[in-house]
Amino acid sequence: MNKLLPTVLLLSGTASALHAADGVSPSPYHLTELFGLPITNSILTTWVISIVLILAIRLSVGTPKLIPSKGQAVIESLIDGLRDLLVPIVGKKAFPLAFPLLIGLFLFIVIHNWSGLIPGVGVFGHIEHGHFTYWMRPASADLNATLGMALVSMIAWFVISLKVAGPKFFAWELFGNKADKKETPKVIYILLAPIFFMVGIIEIVSIAFRPVSLSFRLFGNVFGGENLLTSMTGMAPYIVPIPFYFYEVLVGVVQALIFTLLVAIYIGLMTNHDEEAH
Repeated sequence: MNKLLPTVLLLSGTASALHAADGVSPSPYHLTELFGLPITNSILTTWVISIVLILAIRLSVGTPKLIPSKGQAVIESLIDGLRDLLVPIVGKKAFPLAFPLLIGLFLFIVIHNWSGLIPGVGVFGHIEHGHFTYWMRPASADLNATLGMALVSMIAWFVISLKVAGPKFFAWELFGNKADKKETPKVIYILLAPIFFMVGIIEIVSIAFRPVSLSFRLFGNVFGGENLLTSMTGMAPYIVPIPFYFYEVLVGVVQALIFTLLVAIYIGLMTNHDEEAH
């Protein structure tokens, strides 16, 4: 905390000028340590937003009622909308297990995507060695956070797929012979087995790269948006950046939805084999 004592609070004009000159750092800034663990500005933002989100939902919903309050109605509408979107993708069997993960990912990502637009985020901080270190940074603009979410999502995908589809179907879906044994000549059926096995090996490689694609896609879009806003604000602090703020609001929703839907599709590929759903 000693580093934070000689603190200089900078208003948006000065901070924006420094940011425009230096650009947004691709890595988070180290602020302090807690029990020997580093605390970065993206971790601090995660804690603040998580606390605010929990309190906002608790205060707006309170005790659920048969006749919902306005806050409860908003939350229920969001849940109903995501449920109608996700049930056909993951299937009815996997939905009870997958929905808490998916709605948590969507809300967490969209709020962090928008957090960079909140006044004070990326503005207040301190100067250290002639460099401005701001205290808060959207977690989705930190590759560590997006990679962590992607790894958690893939672990959940593996657990949900095994629990719903079963180990036998899981292995068959990856390496099994997909040809119809009744309609395919025996010789051809046997020759197809090693081909499908090799396809399974390729699929394993593809699955291993899923966390990379998920994390870099989200990080790249949000980090790029942070740089765009920083550049526009640095060149013209007033009026000019306003359209870009609205653009980033849209990008924040789209990127959160893409991340959530991709995880849902990965789960559905293993768990949703209902003919009506297809």
